[in-house]
Amino acid sequence: MAEFVRAAVLTGYVLTMKSLGADPLPLLREVGLSEKLLSNPEQSISRKTAMRLVERAVEVTGCATFGLRMAECRGLANLGAVSLLIAHANNLRDAIAALNRYRNQVNEKLVLRVIDVSDGLLIQQDLVAGEVKRSNQFYDLALGVLMKLCTEMLGEEWYPKLAYLMHQPPPLAEIATYRRVFRCSPEFNAVCNGLVIDYSDFERRSRRADTALADHARKLVESLDLPERQSVIQQVEHSTLLLMPSGRATIETCSSLLGMSVRTLQRALEAEGASFSRLIGRQREQLSGEYLANPHISITDVAAMLGYSSISAFSRWHMQTFGISAMARRKSAKAINSARSSD
Repeated sequence: MAEFVRAAVLTGYVLTMKSLGADPLPLLREVGLSEKLLSNPEQSISRKTAMRLVERAVEVTGCATFGLRMAECRGLANLGAVSLLIAHANNLRDAIAALNRYRNQVNEKLVLRVIDVSDGLLIQQDLVAGEVKRSNQFYDLALGVLMKLCTEMLGEEWYPKLAYLMHQPPPLAEIATYRRVFRCSPEFNAVCNGLVIDYSDFERRSRRADTALADHARKLVESLDLPERQSVIQQVEHSTLLLMPSGRATIETCSSLLGMSVRTLQRALEAEGASFSRLIGRQREQLSGEYLANPHISITDVAAMLGYSSISAFSRWHMQTFGISAMARRKSAKAINSARSSD
C-alpha cells in the first residue's frame, strides 16, 4: 500500500534549487508534481515521490546537503496546526510530547525519544518502517527541522552540545553546512540521529509560553486529529519502535499501551491486512540493515537495539530471515560503501 505525506515535507525544495542555480520545475514534472501543488502544504503526495524528487535534486545539483539546506527554509508554521501548540508550549519537553502525540498531523513516520546520556539529554529521531527505503537526505531534513524547533523554543543564541548523524560524512566542502545548521561539529557514523542538549534546556520555560493559548491550540489540533487519520498499524509501529530497545516490544505490552486487549489488537490489525509479527519483523529487517551498515555499532549492540536478549537469538533470526550471517551482511555493506566512496 502506497504511503502518503503532507506536501509540506517538500517546503524549501524550490528555494534550495534556485539558491544552487538550478531550475526546480523540470524535476517536479519528472516525478509528476507541480509548483502549484506544493503551494498547498496539506495536499497529500506519495512519500516515494517526495524522496525521489529530493534524491534527483542531489544528483542534478551535486549538493550532498540538499535536505539540510531545505531545513534552513523551514519555520514552525510548516508543521501545520500543531505549530500553534508548540509555539506556546511551556518548554521543550512539552513541545516534544506534542509532536509525538499529534505526529499523524506532522509526520506519522517520525518518532522522537528523549534518552538520558552521560552529558545531557539525547533527543533521538527514528523513522518507523515502511515500503519506502530510508534516505539520508530526509534524515538530515528531519534533524534540521528539529534544530529549528529547538531554536524557536530556546532562542537564537542557543546551540546543542552535539549533533549525531548515522550516515557517513559528506564531502569536506559540505561539512561547513552541517556546522552552520547545527551550530556545533556533528558526529557522523553515529549509532543514532539526534541532538544532545543540556538538562536545563529541556525544562527551560519558553519565552513564548502561554497556557491559555496552548490550551486553545490543543483543542484546535484535537478537533483535526480524527481517528481515521492514524491507523492501528501506525499506532503499533510507533509503539514497537519505542519499546524495542528495552526488549518490551511484545503484543501484550503494545496492546496494554494502546488501551485494548491482545485479541482486540489482533482483530484490528487483521482488519487492516496486517499482523503484529509481520509489522515488528518488517521493522527489524529495515533497522538491522541500517545498524549493520554502521561499523561503529557492534553486532552485540545491534542485537540489543532490536530487542534481542542475546547475540545468539539475534544471529538465529538474522540467518533465518536473510540466509546469511550478520557478520557477512556487514562485510557486504562495507564493500558497497567502499565502492561508492571510490566512485
